[in-house]
Amino acid sequence: MQTHLAPEYSGSADGIAAEAILRKCVHCGFCTATCPTYQLLGDELDGPRGRIYLIKQVLEGETPTRKTQLHLDRCLTCRNCETTCPSGVDYGHLLDIGRKLVDAKVPRPLGDRALRWALKEGLPSPLFAPAMALGQLVRPLLPAALKSKVPPKQALGHWPTRAHARQVLMLAGCVQPAMSPNINSATVRVLDAAGIQTLVAPKAGCCGAVKFHLNDQEGGKAEMRANIDAWWPYVQGQAGSTGTAGVEAILMNASGCGVTVKEYGHMLRDDPAYAAKAARISALTKDLSEWLPELTEKLRDQVKVTAGTLAFHPPCSLQHGQQLRGGVERYMTELGFNIKVTGCEANLCCGSAGTYSVLQPGLSYPLRDRKLGHLNETFGTTPPDAIVSANMGCITHLQSGTATPVRHWIEVLADALPEARQGTIK
Repeated sequence: MQTHLAPEYSGSADGIAAEAILRKCVHCGFCTATCPTYQLLGDELDGPRGRIYLIKQVLEGETPTRKTQLHLDRCLTCRNCETTCPSGVDYGHLLDIGRKLVDAKVPRPLGDRALRWALKEGLPSPLFAPAMALGQLVRPLLPAALKSKVPPKQALGHWPTRAHARQVLMLAGCVQPAMSPNINSATVRVLDAAGIQTLVAPKAGCCGAVKFHLNDQEGGKAEMRANIDAWWPYVQGQAGSTGTAGVEAILMNASGCGVTVKEYGHMLRDDPAYAAKAARISALTKDLSEWLPELTEKLRDQVKVTAGTLAFHPPCSLQHGQQLRGGVERYMTELGFNIKVTGCEANLCCGSAGTYSVLQPGLSYPLRDRKLGHLNETFGTTPPDAIVSANMGCITHLQSGTATPVRHWIEVLADALPEARQGTIK
């Protein structure tokens, strides 16, 4: 797609990066067929190709409007279009640039600004945990819309503290410890049963995705730098009991965080103080499912499957953002679990998409219900005993629309390991 940058963007880092991405687009429209918001709204401007045109117009000097901003806001950033695109258009990064340029020229309404500020400052805040605890205490009294955002209090499973020669880092996350603490403890128990010790850097916080995708890109980058600083001694082998080799990997059990940390190298590529470190952190980062082949070999004799039928929802951040497909269902099946992916629209977003369900509920909840309908049909006339996923946002969002338990797959695996349940190795 030929682009003639306006003088204000010509030669700028954003302009150069956006132009390179735009030149790959041949406006074929294949992306439209797999865009959730286009399927719901039927508006070309609410699909990837339309949004690309809007961003192109801004880069060429046209003045964006509130309508331009709204069409970009409605994007889930699911990146399904990147999986579909035959030309390799880097749509996600182009959208980040487009939103930044549009927000610089289009003031948001006061209510919109207040809500977005509350989300970007509140979710990564140390005050989130006590606020969530209070919400869980009064949950029966909350209105339905708010109640769906406050999951029932979850017991924290046993956290092994045994030392192992093999060690990995894990990002605890900003909201996961308060909303779904058993995901982290289950991860630690499974790895412990496989002879791997999990370390958590006390000063590591939010991965930066919340602020970055709410267009506080500098705030998000500051959180990325803080995480790099917190992790670097472990990477260098100067913290914990890692010796001189450093940790083997930085494992992510939230695919939304994983796709962000894997892009630290891209996000901080122009930062002379952090570019090399960020690239190293991204190279070390793995989704937990990428370690399933090894975990399967180590744990297959220990697994005692008691779970019933499981419907797996692969998050967009896993299958499109990280381009990881098929691993969870393949290796969980090898371990004896009856787990299946829906044969209908498994590629489509559930509507969670970080803060999207708060900012765009009119689109988010129809996508949730559509996804749940397909997941419940996975096993024919009998609904699954549980739905499993790989990202806390998807889990919470789906659970708000069904009585069927929705869990992380690592929790199901931990329950099938007597050693992991008890926190000991026989």
